[in-house]
Amino acid sequence: MNDKLYFILIGIGLLVGTHLLFWTLFKSLVRLFYKPTSKAGEKAMSQTSNSLKWGLFFVLFPILEPYISPEDWSYISKFKVFQILFIVNLAWILISFAKLLKYVFLESHSYAKLDNLRERSLYTQVSFIQKILVAIIVLIAFSAIMMNFDEAKKLGQGLLTSAGVAGIIIGLAAQKSIANFLAGFQIAFTQPIRIDDVVVVEGEWGKIEEINFTYVVVCIWDQRRLVLPINYFLEKPFQNWTRNTADIWGTVFLYVDHTIPVADLKAKLKEILGSTDLWDGKVQVLQVTDVKEATVELRCLMSAKDSPSAFDLRCMVREQMITYIQEKYPDSLPKARVLLHQTDEVKST
Repeated sequence: MNDKLYFILIGIGLLVGTHLLFWTLFKSLVRLFYKPTSKAGEKAMSQTSNSLKWGLFFVLFPILEPYISPEDWSYISKFKVFQILFIVNLAWILISFAKLLKYVFLESHSYAKLDNLRERSLYTQVSFIQKILVAIIVLIAFSAIMMNFDEAKKLGQGLLTSAGVAGIIIGLAAQKSIANFLAGFQIAFTQPIRIDDVVVVEGEWGKIEEINFTYVVVCIWDQRRLVLPINYFLEKPFQNWTRNTADIWGTVFLYVDHTIPVADLKAKLKEILGSTDLWDGKVQVLQVTDVKEATVELRCLMSAKDSPSAFDLRCMVREQMITYIQEKYPDSLPKARVLLHQTDEVKST
């Protein structure tokens, strides 16, 4: 075998062995301080370790220079292959590390619990900051790659001379995108909405699923996704049912005859609410809220720990109260009354 080829194979073997060993050591050391509790965290750690092992490969590759012919090495140097790959890999390392730090932080502040207002607030801010960091890293990496080429430098100098005019043109053309981007900053830190907030927008009930630079994704109750521009939540009114707390009150309206015994229905409502875990034990009221010609309006008011529980509780109370009235007071269901009077002509016959 050719001696040069022999040394090249040995060098490549050492590089591969070294970065595989580094990858194994890195994962072992990281697990001493961070043990992922989610698939996303595990994936982020794998991506970080993969990016680092390839980074080590590009750092160590120049040791092969003595075993590569000058012509081949000059060809590699001319097109700056490894400089570019190293920059790309460095950007990959930084992006992966930022993502890993995000999950290290978020998994210690999980919002998978009842009182999760602070955790959801932190999740919204950390996720937005991570996206900003990724955008900055990509921009800097792209600029560093372009600076390796003389043609790009000349182009950059030409662009700088006309930067004022270009800036005005781009600003006018992209003012809506810039406004959305700034709205993202405002939402991330003033937080009219947060990840997992329950909202009513465009007549639809759902939860905030994603907050991106320029748009927000709302997961509607039937699993449809409503995508809205991010400045929608700064310019238009909407309902946020979990702004300060997830607790919510639910109402059930009943329309019955005037003869209904209201006190008995109040006792029945108390019995129904006391028999279910959907009720949080805070609010329980039955009141006559309106009297009309044919019916009496009763409002049952109850509280629940969150909006899904409130919806199920309302449905259960509505069903059981109607069944109770049907079985015990069937004559008190809504009815129309007709009074017949005999006229003088009928009496004479």
